[in-house]
Amino acid sequence: MRTCLLLLFLSPLFAQQASEAPHEDHKMPAPKNLKLLQPDQVMAAMHSFRTALGVKCDFCHVKGDFASDENPHKEIARHMIVLVREVNAKFPDGKMHVTCYTCHRGDEEPATTPPAEKPEAK
Repeated sequence: MRTCLLLLFLSPLFAQQASEAPHEDHKMPAPKNLKLLQPDQVMAAMHSFRTALGVKCDFCHVKGDFASDENPHKEIARHMIVLVREVNAKFPDGKMHVTCYTCHRGDEEPATTPPAEKPEAK
């Protein structure tokens, strides 16, 4: 009886460990070919870029090879990172005032003219 109770109490622990094991195999590989970002900045930056431009990872990356520079959008993104850093460095308070979203607003291409005026309600 004691053995049955012991197994009953321990079985959730074994079940939890077994369910966690497969997830460990799906860890993201360490970033390679970083030129402007630090490894600990990559995921937050990628999520920010994806949201700011309304795109998926393969907009800038080659599927299956994130380190590849074959997609020209990746180099454009690097230039934009430098641009945003330079603009923000000119503010004396040291805060981030400009991001990708400042210009892109969820679109691949930033708007270069204001949106058309909406007719006034009468």
